[in-house]
Amino acid sequence: MKSLRRPRGIVQTLALALALAFPLMMIAVSAADARAGRGGSSGSRGSRTYSAPAATTTAPNTAQPFNRTMTQPGAATRAPAAGAGGFFNRPGMGMLGGLAAGFLGAGLLGMLFGGGLFGGLGGLSSIFGLILQIGLIYLIVRFAMSWWRRRNAPAHAYAGPAAGPDAAPAQPGPQASFRNGMGFGVGSNAPPLEIKPDDYEAFERLLGDVQAAWSDEDVARLHTLATPEMVSYFTQDLAANKERGVVNKVSDVKLLQGDLSEAWREGETDYATVAMRFSLVDKTMDRTSGKVVDGSDQPVEATEVWTFVRPRGAGWELSAIQQT
Repeated sequence: MKSLRRPRGIVQTLALALALAFPLMMIAVSAADARAGRGGSSGSRGSRTYSAPAATTTAPNTAQPFNRTMTQPGAATRAPAAGAGGFFNRPGMGMLGGLAAGFLGAGLLGMLFGGGLFGGLGGLSSIFGLILQIGLIYLIVRFAMSWWRRRNAPAHAYAGPAAGPDAAPAQPGPQASFRNGMGFGVGSNAPPLEIKPDDYEAFERLLGDVQAAWSDEDVARLHTLATPEMVSYFTQDLAANKERGVVNKVSDVKLLQGDLSEAWREGETDYATVAMRFSLVDKTMDRTSGKVVDGSDQPVEATEVWTFVRPRGAGWELSAIQQT
């Protein structure tokens, strides 16, 4: 009996260690991404807020969905409650997301208190059965959630710009190429909305200006560079830094590579989503002593997908930041 109890004790110990380590891991990740946007996905992309941007050479992986946005999904999906978050709390997951969380919670509690995932499991052979059952549940829940999202996705989230004299048919895939290692380049494909070299220069300039204004905690300057929605998120993050008694300093921002994912027009408003890989010095310091508490003077690299918006006759502003 002692030999049979030992494997179960090992599983319980591992489950407890994971449960305790996960929050610490998330804190470490968020602390390392202290630049403007906090390494999260925030903002809005107009009618395409709930559709993933097209992959590009710079960002071949799918951009993460927004965890902070003021754009409401369609009637078929309910927006997450304010302050809600977590892995299973995402638009379109609804009941199935809660079901998955329930399975996970029940399994962890069962292992912690000796009941196993389904209870009544004993011996070494039951450990392998438990692993197989967890894998099976994961596959079933993942398939069900994928089906549920497709079934309940708002129609406008995957539609192109509305038909009209200014609209052009959407074209899949990246619409502009990159210049090897040296910022944006202009490809030969014609996007639905033409993005010119001056526009790429504006995107690169905004990348540096937004990070500089964030580093200086200059909210007034941020209002000239980003939409009110994005400024509200920046303001919240800056206030959180002040409460912690720290200040985030970003410098030496350099665009290494970038390309266009999508460009489209909605009424009198232009949108452009671009992928950017850039380097920067990102460090967080104590406000009183100036001691570095996170980061260093060594440059680090980041790849993000930024969306810019331009009302007719105005300049570009930052509308969204998404992680890859």
